[in-house]
Amino acid sequence: MKKTLLAIAFAAAFNVHAADSKLVMSTGLDYSSGKYGQTEDTKITYVPFTGKYEVDRWTFKATVPYIQIEGPANVTPDSRIVVAGVRPVRSKESGLGDTVLGASYNAVANLEQQLYVDVGGKVKLPTADETKGLGSGKTDYSFYTDVFKTQGSVTWLGTLGYKVFGDPTGVNLNNVFYGSAGLSYKLSSNDSVGFVVDLRERTTNTSTALREYSLFYSHKFDQTYKLQTYIVTGDTTSSVDIGGGAILAVTW
Repeated sequence: MKKTLLAIAFAAAFNVHAADSKLVMSTGLDYSSGKYGQTEDTKITYVPFTGKYEVDRWTFKATVPYIQIEGPANVTPDSRIVVAGVRPVRSKESGLGDTVLGASYNAVANLEQQLYVDVGGKVKLPTADETKGLGSGKTDYSFYTDVFKTQGSVTWLGTLGYKVFGDPTGVNLNNVFYGSAGLSYKLSSNDSVGFVVDLRERTTNTSTALREYSLFYSHKFDQTYKLQTYIVTGDTTSSVDIGGGAILAVTW
């Protein structure tokens, strides 16, 4: 549901590191389906409403999502963690998801080498209804470094991060390292395609690591409107079986 590197790929495709401050608003639709070690599929629809403000080397971001989840009672939408009994029965629930706030700093901006390094952090606030199973009911923290380097038409992308989970009642979640690697290829001044691999350590001693693969296409209509579409699949128990979505961004 959270595509760690897709947002960076989206940004890198259109040279976001500009000197002027700007405001970017985006929304989209993410749909995923997977068993996550259960006997039946869990289907999750995630609609984020995101505001991002860039000034000098700083970027501040806030995301408030709408979530719909249908499936077994022990799968949560946030990070797709299996937690026993978060919903009373197999059900279909919807509502406000967890709010995510973040800030990052562009620590390296080498224009000659076309190398950029951002460091940042995020906090996930438990604004989702825990009784409906729309969230874990706990606050999570993440710290990360994003790197991208452009060589001709290709931009290489990478992320390394560490996530601290708040433990739901009766559950001991592991804090985990996560990472991503991929590339974006510029077809033209307005179009890019790319590939991303997302990795995460296992969140419990009985679960598996996450490993997912995404293909994406980005298109810039003009200086204001940009669109990215993607499909994703995974090959571990904790990973999505199939998913996809689209992100529309508007820049001022």
